[in-house]
Amino acid sequence: MTADVWLPIPPEEIEGLPEGPNYLFWNGAEEFPADPADCVFYAVPYMKPVGVSVRPLPDMRSVEVVQTLSAGVDHVLPGLRHLRPGVLLCNARGVHEASTAELALALILASLRGIPDFVRAQDRGEWRGGFRPALADKNVLIVGYGSIGAAIEDRLAPFELARVARLARSQRTTARGPVHPLTDLPSLLPEADVVVLSTPLTEATRHLVDAEFLARMKDGALLVNVARGAVVDTKALLAELESGRLTAALDVTDPEPLPADHPLWRAPGVLISPHVGGPTSAFLPRAQRLLVAQLRRFLNREPLGNVILTTGAMDE
Repeated sequence: MTADVWLPIPPEEIEGLPEGPNYLFWNGAEEFPADPADCVFYAVPYMKPVGVSVRPLPDMRSVEVVQTLSAGVDHVLPGLRHLRPGVLLCNARGVHEASTAELALALILASLRGIPDFVRAQDRGEWRGGFRPALADKNVLIVGYGSIGAAIEDRLAPFELARVARLARSQRTTARGPVHPLTDLPSLLPEADVVVLSTPLTEATRHLVDAEFLARMKDGALLVNVARGAVVDTKALLAELESGRLTAALDVTDPEPLPADHPLWRAPGVLISPHVGGPTSAFLPRAQRLLVAQLRRFLNREPLGNVILTTGAMDE
């Protein structure tokens, strides 16, 4: 029997898919395209709730690869307990760097230069000038220096910054300079004018940005989150925003979507975009290339890229 491959993009729209499997389209519809038990490669629907992403997993008894089209994998982790040992979980490294880095830069510039205030004044027909901070000469700290963090620095490079500090789980050296370990965070925070979050959501990073983290940030600093909402303790951030000591630009929030009556909408000094770092015109061609490359490796029994973990080998 030909093995099934589930794709969240119609197969006829993906150029170069290798021959052999039975390609089926499923993007979260109520009805499955076939019996999940026959699926060997499951590409998870993009930007769907956790309940949708994991729904077929309990019945995927033959699956060998679970491939997300997002950089983060926290939305599928709850369903992995249903899978047999040896299943590979792969993320979408290489798909979202360009668009997420663009948004991070846009949020930084818009917040510093007061673009939201200009838009509101335009709506009222008011000409309101004023003095605003520039990005030039600022110190920027990137928390989570993976491929997205590096892409953010690439786009910051022309802006005549005073310094970029890089921080990740472990220390290393890159072409642009040293990457500090997480233990250096307390000493780096007070120096940063802009703190950009691009770290994955794990148990170690959940509420990493808590009251203590925020208290170490300098007065007037800007917090930018293009990671996951739960990396930030929303209650602690609200306290700093309402005091006027810090500002924030958030593409992700906790909770998400943010309810209409949530106080974060009305907090001073905050710019909120609705989790749009990834879904741009840059997504589809990169996602298609990733799927084709991974499927070729899979069918040729070559090592897959972007492997995050193997079921049965996860830390308890």
